[in-house]
Amino acid sequence: MKKNKTVASLIRQAIVQHILLTIAVCLIVVGAIVTSLIPPLILQRIIDGLSTRASVSPMLFTSYFATLILSSLLASGQEAILVVFGQKMTHAMRSALSEKMEHLPADFFTRTQPGAIVSRFIYDVDTIEELFTEGIISMFADCCRMVSIFVILFMKNKGLAIVLLCVLPLVALYTRHVQKATLEAQLDNRKAVASVSSAIPETLHNIRTIHTLQAESFMAERYDESLDDSFRAIEKTNFFDAVYSPAILITNAAVTTLVYILSASGSPIVLSFFGMTPGTSVAIINYISQIFSPIESIGMEIQTVQSASAGIHRINEFLGQPERTIPDLSFTKQEVPAVSLSHVSFAYDASHPVLQDLSFTIKEGEHVTIAGRTGAGKSTLFKLILGLYHPDEGSISIFGCDAAKIKDTDKRSLFGYVEQTFRPVEGTIKDQLTLHDASVSDDEIMAALKTVGLDKTIASIPDGLDTPYSESLFSQGQKQLLSIARSIIKNPSILLLDEITANLDAETERTVLDTLIQVSKNRTVVSISHRLYEAGGGRMITIGTQKA
Repeated sequence: MKKNKTVASLIRQAIVQHILLTIAVCLIVVGAIVTSLIPPLILQRIIDGLSTRASVSPMLFTSYFATLILSSLLASGQEAILVVFGQKMTHAMRSALSEKMEHLPADFFTRTQPGAIVSRFIYDVDTIEELFTEGIISMFADCCRMVSIFVILFMKNKGLAIVLLCVLPLVALYTRHVQKATLEAQLDNRKAVASVSSAIPETLHNIRTIHTLQAESFMAERYDESLDDSFRAIEKTNFFDAVYSPAILITNAAVTTLVYILSASGSPIVLSFFGMTPGTSVAIINYISQIFSPIESIGMEIQTVQSASAGIHRINEFLGQPERTIPDLSFTKQEVPAVSLSHVSFAYDASHPVLQDLSFTIKEGEHVTIAGRTGAGKSTLFKLILGLYHPDEGSISIFGCDAAKIKDTDKRSLFGYVEQTFRPVEGTIKDQLTLHDASVSDDEIMAALKTVGLDKTIASIPDGLDTPYSESLFSQGQKQLLSIARSIIKNPSILLLDEITANLDAETERTVLDTLIQVSKNRTVVSISHRLYEAGGGRMITIGTQKA
């Protein structure tokens, strides 16, 4: 049994696949941390040397500026390479999701909203990218930088290290509180903006009803309330932005002042903790400014990791979906009825059965129209015949073979399926017919177009079949003819027609019906169209009359 992939396994696979990039990330991150710690130590030696009137080597000045430049370059390089690394992870995730989607059964797409699937590919994968570009790696780097600074400070000024150990947890709690409050205000603002944005088209769409009911003042009040909610949320965000930085600066200044006051004390005991040289004091100021900024960054990075955790959970759920079984046996046509249903029952959920104990057979070459009320399960029946859905009870066979066990590669030469509306694919007019199937020959394409009468229309287009498809190229009726050509291009034995004349005018409907009658010759046809039944005859089967 094939083992489902997980986000963790995909990340490991991507890391191994891009091992050189991974090593480069590690080296640059470590280099950025180390080089950010060196300049204050060099500056300390320079200041101490100048204050004692000792000779200071020009190499120290050169080294100081060189390490500053190198630190800046590595910091920029870290941001750039993390973006590249995150993109590689994103590519691996989306490729795996795309591959998974190709193997999911059709009922998954029936049960799942399209928006939910799209969100897995876009928003959830983006959170994983942020996990690497702005999350776990940056958080690791910031934590290492803070620990390294603490070690240096403890060696240079034990008293300052003790003061910071007392102050920094309070600063971290304050930072986290501000971030949560700011995030809450931003979410409130998004809701308010969404309400404002939806109010305008809603008002325009219902403007006549609003005027008729004299509800203009009511709509204006609703709009004003949404605007007020947005303003309040923005003001709250601005307030926290305004108070956070001054609070951190004041704390920074207070700690620095306290250390300088204590270092000037005449007490030997105090000086044993806070005593320092002029060079050390300059280095300490640099390190204090460096140690406060990672706290805010770590708070945001924790938030990013939490968001990514939710995204990872949803992606793992998607990757863990059961896949459809791909049959191994090739289809062999037998001398039995073309379509046979035996006591078939099907329901999308247990409380709402669609088909119950349905049985009938369709002989090869027979034309059958499926009739029934709206919601009786006519289109669902087509999906069952195509093997896209599996019946809950009973069996469906196509020329003696279980419909669910027919390989995808055999289905196109066996079935031709025409839906109510034409569904284009990306590409040229030729791609609309072949569905990017390289095995379809030019002769098959031209034969199908000639059968439906579109050969001259497409020949009149400058680039012909190689013209990029657009909605404006064909009328509604021509799109349906294109759909019919697509369905018969591999000369299938069975045609399934799903109310294809439902959205056509009378003249276009006549053209399409004449074409359908022509392409239905010498084929088994199952349709959901009273108009085709009236025009071409055949047998009618009524479904949906069973008692629930």
